[in-house]
Amino acid sequence: MSLNPRLRTAITDTLPEAVDDYKDFHRSPELSMQEIETSRAIADFLSDLGLVPQAFGGTGVVAVIENGEGPVVAYRADTDGLPIAEDTGLDYASTAEGVLPDGTETAVMHGCGHDTHITVGLHLARALTEHRDAWSGTVVLLFQPGEETAAGAKAMLDDGLWDQVVNPEVVYGQHVWPGQAGDVYVSSGTAMAMSDSLKVTVLGRQAHGSQPENAIDPIVLGAYMITRLQSVVSREISGRDTAVVTVGTFHGGLKENIIPDSAVLTLNIRTFDEDVRATVLDRVRRIVEAEAQASGAPEPLIEEMHSFPRCYNDPDATAAFVTAAEAELGAAHVHVVPAVTGSEDFGAFADALGVPSVYWFFGGYSPERLNEDEPPAGNHSPHFAPDDVPTTLETGLRAALTAVLSRVGK
Repeated sequence: MSLNPRLRTAITDTLPEAVDDYKDFHRSPELSMQEIETSRAIADFLSDLGLVPQAFGGTGVVAVIENGEGPVVAYRADTDGLPIAEDTGLDYASTAEGVLPDGTETAVMHGCGHDTHITVGLHLARALTEHRDAWSGTVVLLFQPGEETAAGAKAMLDDGLWDQVVNPEVVYGQHVWPGQAGDVYVSSGTAMAMSDSLKVTVLGRQAHGSQPENAIDPIVLGAYMITRLQSVVSREISGRDTAVVTVGTFHGGLKENIIPDSAVLTLNIRTFDEDVRATVLDRVRRIVEAEAQASGAPEPLIEEMHSFPRCYNDPDATAAFVTAAEAELGAAHVHVVPAVTGSEDFGAFADALGVPSVYWFFGGYSPERLNEDEPPAGNHSPHFAPDDVPTTLETGLRAALTAVLSRVGK
């Protein structure tokens, strides 16, 4: 379905305000589960529309728009920033700072584009409340904190979200990425990978660097672990399956002539299948523990940092979205793509109810930027920001409205 011409005109007319809102959110990001001012701004915007925002999961915000009889659908936008020092050169670049859970002070940036998600979610609410004659039913708007740490969706659900809020029959969501502004990209079935992040504390025995015979060197031991972990995907997973094991950090010691008593490494695992996930996690644990035993070291400490659930697009609901999006945006601007190895906790909202969900991407870069010799920055980069903000926001809003109104539109 294509949008009512009055709705499309309203989007165009209010686009300058949406751009201003986007810039405000871009300037003032907050870290995961610390989105206090962000949630206040979201609640104020929704209240000005005559809605009644509710808090869930600490800094999550939910608003229900009721508009007569009809289906119930939900739309989710995430709100947190990243511990990144922005290097875009924009005149509205973030100079915000925050404190990580371990006490580390850090610069903060919307390096994943959640500022666009907030803006689209709020202006979706505006379009729905100001054009009630175009639809009938109920829309649940979910502004979720803590996506980057996989804490937010769980926190909202644990806070009784679906016990206190009317349950939807489908959940929609979307994410900006380094595609072409004006286009959307969607997968059918598995859309994004599951993700598990682990912290491994390698324990050894301290000694002077000149007396290695008195030590159990956790740095050497950790190096063996890291090397052996590279064999999990290449030698223990079928070539028909997909898995990624990345060791992202390795820290140990304070001085070159002291063998420390411990070292710490962190790793991230991506998989698309629950059985493969279980196999990889088991093999990682086996290798870490066996290497410690082979070195005569104490048993290492393995701690879960983050765990992202599956993100699965219901094939029927996805097909309906593709049909509606093609009618609104044009078939050339709607792309069905393979699943990506990034991860999301969006799927938890639908999985908790056993209802379908659809999650898609929308582009943030102009054709000119995409055709430069150097590829544009991707999400989680200090250089990431849409270069064509109006088109990016307009596409996100049109896609969101199209998805929602494909269920509740008249």
